[in-house]
Amino acid sequence: MIDQRPSYLHQGEQARLFPVLSMTSKEGRTTSIVLASLTKVRQLGAALLATVDQRVGKSAEVSAFTEVVFKKQKKDTKDRPDGMIVLRVGKREWKALIEAKVGSNQLDEGQIERYRAIAKDNDIDCVITLSNQFATSPLHHPIASVRKNRSKIPVYHWSWMKILTTADLLISQGSVKDDNQLYLLNELRRFLSHESAGVTGFDRMPSEWSSINKLVSSGGTIPTKSNDALVVIEAWHQETKDLSLILSRLTKAHVTERLGRKYAKNPSLRLKDGLTLMRENTQLHSLFDIPNAAAPLEITADMARRSFDIGMTLRAPEDKVSSKARLNWLLRQIKTTDVENIFIRLKWQGMREDTQFSLSALQEDTSIIDEDKSHLTVRSFHVFMSIRAGVRFTQLANFIVDLEKYVPGFYDKVGSKLSVWKKPAPQIKPDRASASDVTMDAISEEADSFET
Repeated sequence: MIDQRPSYLHQGEQARLFPVLSMTSKEGRTTSIVLASLTKVRQLGAALLATVDQRVGKSAEVSAFTEVVFKKQKKDTKDRPDGMIVLRVGKREWKALIEAKVGSNQLDEGQIERYRAIAKDNDIDCVITLSNQFATSPLHHPIASVRKNRSKIPVYHWSWMKILTTADLLISQGSVKDDNQLYLLNELRRFLSHESAGVTGFDRMPSEWSSINKLVSSGGTIPTKSNDALVVIEAWHQETKDLSLILSRLTKAHVTERLGRKYAKNPSLRLKDGLTLMRENTQLHSLFDIPNAAAPLEITADMARRSFDIGMTLRAPEDKVSSKARLNWLLRQIKTTDVENIFIRLKWQGMREDTQFSLSALQEDTSIIDEDKSHLTVRSFHVFMSIRAGVRFTQLANFIVDLEKYVPGFYDKVGSKLSVWKKPAPQIKPDRASASDVTMDAISEEADSFET
């Protein structure tokens, strides 16, 4: 490991697992412990640095320093980045400045841009911010102006909860084999999950959420360039990122938001399309990919209905001829006895309208799906929970509380029990049971006796 201070640093010490700092320096303590853990637990460093496109191979060395000041830095400046990560592979060095905030402290655009300038002057590759704010990916910075800046120095973002979740998954998946490193990683998990570390999840919508809901409930139209709506959509993206981390910890698997390639590369386009959906349908929407689940988990928050819809869409089994048989295949998978608020939407062949029934009604009588549809075949099923939240939907904190209750609840009771239909493997035909039945002569004879 590179423990010595690099020659280009005027000030800065190796990140410590047990930093000797003032009792009031919660930010410095948390940053030092995390950076030190990142260098000492190889899998943690590799997992986090991979999110900013840096591979930590066997020959790579990772080090970290806190409270850094550079020799080339202006002497009259008071700016002092919270830390720096150095990744060395052979003669190549990749370096990142660290700016961290804990608790309710928010990242400051001006400070980040000054750190960008320091990075440029000192051949630093990027800036990484850490806070309780959330980003869909490290490339989608939570501060729009930072994200849109055309500086050649990229600014990435990790939430503290992202780091805690990464540590939790590495432990639960058995990825760390070295006992000493495993012990350190668990201590990091224990530290970050304690309130003294200042790590929190996304727990409330912005005040603009109330004004948008009032506008919708009064029959108003969301303006094309509504700043309130954009603030709400950005908050929704923070919450869905936090929700993906919650689902990851609950399932002990890496749950991610499903983004099209165009959105992964262009968060501004995602915001724009999110605004269009909100204006036209008064909805917020997100999809999650859960490893080995039958389908993506789909979430819609509908402001007009003040409701949450959480569901999954499954292709109907094509080896079943009738729609009732296809429906029975689905119903056998749903074991929950708590059927209230669970519905099934049937999608039919061609351009026919969807039909929808409560799960309880279908469990009593599957024949109801054939009304006016007996000559058609169902193509897919959307199984979902629909919750009318009422006034709680419009409340800043309760909206988040309810969402984080209902989404895992649906997946646990229904979504995790569903299986995808797979086309059966081809079978050996009875009249072609052996290789002798498919010789050139055998096929020729069959062709000669063929009758239309």
